[in-house]
Amino acid sequence: MNAGAHSGPGGGPAPLDELAGRARTWLGHSTAAWCTGVVVADRFERLTWRDTREQSEGLRELARELGERHEQAADLLADVFLAAYKPGLRLRELAEMDPSRLVNHHLVTALVESPDFAELRRETVGDPYAAALAVLAQSGALRRMLERSQDARGRGERAARDRRAAEGAATAVADALRQAAEEAAEDGGVPAPTADALHRAIAAAEATGSAARLAAQDAARGAAAVPGLKAAAHRAAAEAAEAVREESVLMRAWGVGSGELERMPYARRARLAERLRAGRLARWAELIGRFRQMADGERARKVESTAGELVGVTLGDDLSRLIPSELANLGLPELRAVFAARYAAGELMLYDSRGERPTGRGAVIACVDTSHSMYAAGPGGVTREAWSKACALALLDQARHAGRDFVGILFSAEDRIQVFRFPAGRSAGIEEQVLDFAETFLGGGTSYQAPLTVARELLEEEFDGAAATRGDIVMITDDECGVTEEWTRGWNEARRVLGFRLFGLAVGAPGAAEAGSVLDALCDNLRSVEDLTDVHAAADLFRLI
Repeated sequence: MNAGAHSGPGGGPAPLDELAGRARTWLGHSTAAWCTGVVVADRFERLTWRDTREQSEGLRELARELGERHEQAADLLADVFLAAYKPGLRLRELAEMDPSRLVNHHLVTALVESPDFAELRRETVGDPYAAALAVLAQSGALRRMLERSQDARGRGERAARDRRAAEGAATAVADALRQAAEEAAEDGGVPAPTADALHRAIAAAEATGSAARLAAQDAARGAAAVPGLKAAAHRAAAEAAEAVREESVLMRAWGVGSGELERMPYARRARLAERLRAGRLARWAELIGRFRQMADGERARKVESTAGELVGVTLGDDLSRLIPSELANLGLPELRAVFAARYAAGELMLYDSRGERPTGRGAVIACVDTSHSMYAAGPGGVTREAWSKACALALLDQARHAGRDFVGILFSAEDRIQVFRFPAGRSAGIEEQVLDFAETFLGGGTSYQAPLTVARELLEEEFDGAAATRGDIVMITDDECGVTEEWTRGWNEARRVLGFRLFGLAVGAPGAAEAGSVLDALCDNLRSVEDLTDVHAAADLFRLI
């Protein structure tokens, strides 16, 4: 095309309004802004993502690894995090997306539409740590999906480059038109060279714009046709939901509430989760949780014998224990005055029950056998140690709820003993000492005298310091061993003065609970536990303590 073709009539200057009309199609194209993030989020939510990524070594490593091979990985990780974390989740329309991020949009959409995603969000919304855990749980699936979508991502990158070229060409049209306006004469005529430059810019914009449209269509088709993307995304969501759920169950089993977790710094929470997952009793989190739930249910019945254990009829004024005939008298108008007089005199006929005095207020002491034999497993694969530690942790909860000191004594042979003290009033949250108590295993033989002597001395110390009596000792063991006569005399004298009780649990060892055994002679209350999958075998213990 020669310059004369763009001139006005007779080869003169071209009219500016005609040139502007041809250029109008391309004006404003360069101002369009496409988005690289799929999830609509404000700057504070994106700042939460950045802060969480900086605190998580796992997220930083994942971002570095994926970023080396996939340019779009950083945006994808942010979107997966925000999809789990953000309340009021909303995704951008496809038309708003940068072509290079179309695959991200399809992937995140598939995640959000997964049947497991709603369950996942129940644990992760508003919780940066849980949302980060969800991202890490999906890391393998994200790697596979990124590799699988390489071709589609390549098409998206080409579409993005063509779009940028089209935007550049549109900007050139605007610049050329501006130059034409500046050089136009009073009658609107534009010099031929300037008009020709504008026409060339328009032709370039038409060509690049057409290429960009075709590339965008190709990118859209490629992103929508990534093989297996939806199924892979659904599996990833299911894996994330399972991982987050397992950690939530683990934390709850160890008595860590959601409120405590939300206040816990990221690094500390990560260390705690890792220790709980890798700890000695990690496999028994469900057992620990069931023990705690059972104990919580029994806590309201903390009396030595329940009111239902009736032994006869007595006189008094406790309306909750009226016998039926007294209730009948109350229902007759002519006998109500007599009922009132007898009530005032404390002469109503009541059911008599046994042992309604309150439980002890001294320390709760759990003596847990950690000799070699406690590592043996019973029905269901539960070890004697796991059952005993789960019971002891529930007793710790029981003591804290009642405002009583708790002491955990781990013992085996006479020279192997370890004491963990938990004073009343300490925060009920999990701490290093609780985990140390749960995970310590001494090994060796078994001695009754060593742990019971320490327990007695602790109750004596409590009595001397605060005049506290009626402590409770729980002896959990699977063995039978002797005690000396001299030691027994001292033990009985201390029991008389301090008023403590000794409860015995013979775990997986029926012989230790037989009548006439040493444990039977020592204990006020002794029972045998043979089914280690049954937490209710110790249910009444939590009504008595």
